[in-house]
Amino acid sequence: MTQVESCSVLLPRDAVFERDIVDESDLCGDEEQEESLSDTEVNGSWTPQEKALHEARLKAKAKRRLRRTSSRDSARESLSETAGDPGAEPTSPKGKIGTSDRKSRMGKGRGLPKKGGAGGKGVWGAAGMVYEMEEPDIKDPNYDESSQGDTVYATVVPELEERDLEKTVTPIVQEYFEHGDTREVQMLLKELNLGEHRFEFSSLAVSLSLEGKASHRELTSRLLSDLVGKGLTEEDMALAFDKMLKDLPDLILDTPEAPQMLGQFIARAIADHALPLDFLDRYKGMVDCVHARAALDRAAVLLSMKREIVRLDNVWGVGGGQRPVKHLIKEMNLLLKEFLVSGDTSEAERCLRDLEVPHFHHELVYEAVLMVLESKGDTAVRMMVKLLQAFWKTGLITLDQMNRGFQRVYSELPEINLDVPHAHVILEGFVDLCYQESVITKQLRDTCPSRGRKRFISEGDGGRIKN
Repeated sequence: MTQVESCSVLLPRDAVFERDIVDESDLCGDEEQEESLSDTEVNGSWTPQEKALHEARLKAKAKRRLRRTSSRDSARESLSETAGDPGAEPTSPKGKIGTSDRKSRMGKGRGLPKKGGAGGKGVWGAAGMVYEMEEPDIKDPNYDESSQGDTVYATVVPELEERDLEKTVTPIVQEYFEHGDTREVQMLLKELNLGEHRFEFSSLAVSLSLEGKASHRELTSRLLSDLVGKGLTEEDMALAFDKMLKDLPDLILDTPEAPQMLGQFIARAIADHALPLDFLDRYKGMVDCVHARAALDRAAVLLSMKREIVRLDNVWGVGGGQRPVKHLIKEMNLLLKEFLVSGDTSEAERCLRDLEVPHFHHELVYEAVLMVLESKGDTAVRMMVKLLQAFWKTGLITLDQMNRGFQRVYSELPEINLDVPHAHVILEGFVDLCYQESVITKQLRDTCPSRGRKRFISEGDGGRIKN
């Protein structure tokens, strides 16, 4: 033993490992010698207790011998694997025992695979296991699209985010105010995926109409009525108006009459069956905001005026070109008479814009000239010139409307002259003043009719009359 240990210092690592194996064989030899000696001693004078202790010692030595043998066998296998690569070290991955082996290396168990071969990654499972039918996975490399039947391709529109909703919906509503076609709005909404925010379309449309004209509010009421059942539900409308009732304190900053207008919207929507009939009952005794209470009271008053729920078509008045011509003429006469009394051009301009009949502004010019011809004094002449000049500069009355108004007076002047004998003289002076203030063009001034004057020449000419 001492000779081998002294020589192991000069040997390489593999030689040292072989020396350890030799030492173990020597130990086994010593154990065999001790076992033979013990047999002889057993045959001698031993007591039964000593014999039992000796047999237990022999069994323990046999177990140790078995463990040494199994460890030597595994060491030999690892050496045989690393023999092909002389530069590999025992600590390298090539020098380790194969990790794919599922058998236990602790000397425990029966050496069978874990879970009977049914566990782990990439295994088939236990024998006799029945699997259910699985749907084909489109990511499977063996997926065959043609064998899966008819393939349907659909365009998926992502849901519109809340921050982009107003930017997308506002142009649609403003364009609708121009053409008034509810079907086009329905088609545009079908192309958008509003998702959970679809009720906000109604609130945005109402908010935009509050800042617009009465005709815009009428168009909005029609739009809300047509959209129910075609993209929006009554509950969506209820959510939209509930949101607007909460936002009334902010809406009043831009539109002071917002509570009354919103109440009219609610009454019209209930009458058109766009809102549930019990919408007002939901807020009884539950409203703390003064403005929201005013809007709900306004709606309740309008609905109580009709015992039966009918369409409140005139809640916004009759808009623009839908008004009778006689009504428009009457409104324009009132406008001109109020201006002669107050002299406020801005109020007259606002009233003319509220009529929303830009194609009928020639009637205002016609009525203004008639008032000048029928008036007494120069006050009406100067004020009407001032009014027409203000309308001309702001572009409220166009060149075409101005020309048509004066030409109508020119063509009816013979009939007007029957009631106003001096109409020609007054008209000539009014037209010259309008031309000086750049209200009419030179061509329009030159076409103004003038009354032919007859004069008699001297008696020597034979009493002939010359024009």
